[in-house]
Amino acid sequence: MLAQGMIACAHQDLSTPSIHAHTAQVESRRDDAFRLMTVPSDAVSPTSEALQDPTLRVLSLNCWGLKYISAHRAARLSEIGRQIASLDPPPNIVGLQECWTQADYLAIRDLTSHILPYGKFYHSGIFGGGLVILSQWEIEESSMYRYPLNGRPAAFYRGDWYVGKGGACARIRFGMGRKDVVEVFCTHLHAPYEKEPYDDYLCHRTAQAWEIAKKMRHARERGHVVIGLGDFNMLPLSLAHRLIETHGVVKDVWRLRKPNSALGAWEDGHAGAEEGAACPHVDHCISEHGATCDSQLNTWRWSKTMRKDLGKGRDTVIAPHTADPRAKRLDYVFFSPGEGRAGTWQVTEVRVGMTGRHPELRCSLSDHFSVESVIERVSTSEHVEYEPTEYLPLSIYDEILAMTRKYTARERTQRALRLGHFGFQIAMSVGCLIGVWWSPRNYVAFILMVLSSVGLSVGVLEGLMGGLFVGSEERALREFEWEIVTARKLASKAIDEREKTARGTVSIDDIAVQ
Repeated sequence: MLAQGMIACAHQDLSTPSIHAHTAQVESRRDDAFRLMTVPSDAVSPTSEALQDPTLRVLSLNCWGLKYISAHRAARLSEIGRQIASLDPPPNIVGLQECWTQADYLAIRDLTSHILPYGKFYHSGIFGGGLVILSQWEIEESSMYRYPLNGRPAAFYRGDWYVGKGGACARIRFGMGRKDVVEVFCTHLHAPYEKEPYDDYLCHRTAQAWEIAKKMRHARERGHVVIGLGDFNMLPLSLAHRLIETHGVVKDVWRLRKPNSALGAWEDGHAGAEEGAACPHVDHCISEHGATCDSQLNTWRWSKTMRKDLGKGRDTVIAPHTADPRAKRLDYVFFSPGEGRAGTWQVTEVRVGMTGRHPELRCSLSDHFSVESVIERVSTSEHVEYEPTEYLPLSIYDEILAMTRKYTARERTQRALRLGHFGFQIAMSVGCLIGVWWSPRNYVAFILMVLSSVGLSVGVLEGLMGGLFVGSEERALREFEWEIVTARKLASKAIDEREKTARGTVSIDDIAVQ
């Protein structure tokens, strides 16, 4: 019975269940899922489909599906499922972020099962990782990698540490060839609560970018097609962005198609603001700069007054030529054709999607828009091969090391302060208990007992965070520092070898001229 239950649960993720809302039909849903697990009734053979249409149509969306917090969560995510199902041509790989609840995942699966018969909901952390991968083709392997550095438990009001952010990995076979495999990496990096370089969590986000870049690099070395997608919470050509493109040996598909797109919001000095250009309008930010976040079109980014008016039925029309100073791109699709296969695939289209509203609620479907890409298989004669740089400039490694060491020193100070606070609270608690013996009144004894209990509780929490969490964080920082130091050594060696080769070539040319 236990084995059957485990099989049924596994097939609920990897097959196409017939989903119903009523709890009384749970068993029949599991039976349907088991019956359909091998070949879904509406699924097309992966091999034949790949031969007929060797095209990857990829979509990534942050759904903003926080339970009890996100407004109209269930209605919005159901509509997201309907919108995905209505796309023409339909996507064959979809990555979702902030899809926190199993109910929302099953609702989307039910609506998209005819075009995306395979899917996986990824479990991580205390409240889940919020990551989902849907596919037209069967998922052969799947794993969830949790980031070693992911916020601090003291920042409970932000929640990054508790949700266990990481990278969802899926290996999908789309054809008959040995290397007709695409490895998909869906992730959601730590949120920036301040602008770089003043963000307290910049070190954590950089370490997360390094981890996901390693995963993509290893997949590329296996000769597989690599797709990395998600809400990376970074700006184009930022430190984390350059790290992913270089160490992961992948390319940002938007910059491949639109290399002159903005590197951030106009109000922050990007999108032409540095040259004194006028603020770009809404349509331009979306079509040219790939703005998926903080757009004027997104109702969740409106002022509180405008949102209240919308809730009362008084809509605000945003004209296409409206200035959009805060719009920026935080969502990405990264791509690599695999090692030794440059020129076999080409990015033919990129666009921002899911910009419409819920047909009844009139709110945006999420606080982000989707990023979508079309990647077609082509012959080498039709496409110029590109060779990504293997290593970052040495100055970038030095910058990462300096940032890591500075953050480590800060955390050590925090650890000493927390442990000191723990000791102080223990002493205060004991002192209050001693004071109870000589208290002149009962209410004084009660106050001392309350102070002792509260102080002891706070002290224990501080001791746990200082003694356990910061110690764990420091060890993860040491590992990250070692990897960066090693990468810097390899980069320095490669640069020296290129310089020696260049000097040798120059010397030979000089001899030939003489």
